[in-house]
Amino acid sequence: MIMETLTVKQKQYLKQPKERISGSEAIVRCLLAEGVDVLYGYPGGAIMPVYDELYKYQDKIHHVLTRHEQGATHSAQGYARISGKVGVAMATSGPGATNLITGIADAQIDSTPIVCITGQVPSHLLGSDAFQETDIVGISTPVTKWNHQITKASEIPEVMAKAFYIAKSGRPGPVLIDITKDAQFEEFDFQYKKCEGIRSYNPVPKVEDSKLEEAADLINNAKKPMIIWGQGVILGKAEEELKAVIEKAGIPSAWTIMGASAIPTSHPLNIGMVGMHGNYAPNVLTNECDVLIAIGMRFDDRVTGKLDDYATQAKVIHFEIDPAEIDKNVKTDVAVLGDSKESLAKLLPLLNANSHTEWLQKFKDLYAVEFEKVIKNDLHPIKEGLTMGEVLNEINTQSKGEAAIVSDVGQHQMIACRYAEFNVSRSNITSGGLGTMGFALPAAIGAKMAAPEREVVAVIGDGGYQMTIQELGTIFQTKVPVKIVVLNNDFLGMVRQWQQLFFDKRYASTEMTNPDFVAIAKGYYVNAKRVTKREELSSVVEEMMQSKDAYFLEVCVEKEDNVFPMVPSGASVSDIRLE
Repeated sequence: MIMETLTVKQKQYLKQPKERISGSEAIVRCLLAEGVDVLYGYPGGAIMPVYDELYKYQDKIHHVLTRHEQGATHSAQGYARISGKVGVAMATSGPGATNLITGIADAQIDSTPIVCITGQVPSHLLGSDAFQETDIVGISTPVTKWNHQITKASEIPEVMAKAFYIAKSGRPGPVLIDITKDAQFEEFDFQYKKCEGIRSYNPVPKVEDSKLEEAADLINNAKKPMIIWGQGVILGKAEEELKAVIEKAGIPSAWTIMGASAIPTSHPLNIGMVGMHGNYAPNVLTNECDVLIAIGMRFDDRVTGKLDDYATQAKVIHFEIDPAEIDKNVKTDVAVLGDSKESLAKLLPLLNANSHTEWLQKFKDLYAVEFEKVIKNDLHPIKEGLTMGEVLNEINTQSKGEAAIVSDVGQHQMIACRYAEFNVSRSNITSGGLGTMGFALPAAIGAKMAAPEREVVAVIGDGGYQMTIQELGTIFQTKVPVKIVVLNNDFLGMVRQWQQLFFDKRYASTEMTNPDFVAIAKGYYVNAKRVTKREELSSVVEEMMQSKDAYFLEVCVEKEDNVFPMVPSGASVSDIRLE
């Protein structure tokens, strides 16, 4: 009777031949079944059985030995962000597992699909404070999309299948699987079936036609509409659909940091970046538009500034896959739940062709103001010292705007996001929500491995660089040809800027006494040069971009340059400062 109720697929699965193997080999087989060809990690006692099996599968899965477990998670993030696939990281128990947490938390807030596998002490020792035992499931619960501890080998196939499905479905995120050492040794009859759905888990809400009609009616009748898109467009692979909507409706469109590169920088309706260090026009005119259309973004505090003064005059339409984001920060008039690609495709025929010429001109006029007061001085300075902006400008020239820029966190990050030219989607890889210093170097390794045909340039500050500088060893060992640019101002620049503007120049613990970065890079056998003068910049950047090997470039920039525009903390976006 039970067999009669099974589907054809279920019957076929039950008839599949089973093979008796160990739990550790099952882990590797599961990874292969999910198409994993590279993973990042660091071995240790509690995960050693899995590493022993990986040794046997070296021709199928490339394991990258990072120099720190945090580097493994960031590498997995970089891999996932540029490819759209699930990144994988692995570590042992205790300190190995806890070292993954920063990268996991970063992946959670930036919706990056990664699966982290950790070893654990044998199940009979759980809770006994055994050597290198840590409750990693409890620790990681707040920063994972899902986690699970395996104590029996027979659980491995189903749990691993769920892990990959949950990580990549709907709004992506990190998943952690903790496996006791005895489960890795235990043998069982192995079968693997990919997960295609989980009861009560509905990762993609159904698009409601009535909501699309409401949204289209507001957009068609708007006099001053404005779009802000976020990473949801990129995650949903909806770049072409967004472009079609923007062009048909003639709507000025801005982006969050995480949404950068979905639409080329040069597009005539691309009005720039919103947020604390975004462009002047889209920040100011957020508080003048009559309809604000948010697509795949979460109204982060860095975007909205003071919520009480944010777009209070506008009708707000929110296209979003995650129901938890609706009305969380900004009250929505029309919420369109669903996958961005599907939602925008269905919206397009409902829109009237339009051209908001006068409204668009206001953005152009304010851009001209920003250009004169800020941009011109950043990109074409007349002062003696080098600026971060002109370095990015030179990278644009040499890469033709087709490089993937992996930025760390700080002033250089804002400069990179503001001035890098993005002509290809998935070209801006940065730590957005968590703001993790040390992100860029290992993330660039993962990005280059996932997309070897693309030029990958890590843009890093002297502070963040030293948090994961040991990953130069990973670059040396793997020969991955990433390009590394450290913009060195001998300061923790963003903190110093706040100290200058809001703490009467009390530079408490922000000035850096730095080592010889070039000598360190050469110690890892990475080609390296330092630039201190403007006349040297172009030729050295060209040399770096043409190199077939990894290359390190230190550019010594002005020590006390600030990044403007800037929305002061707690201020309205329309109070953005140009100086």
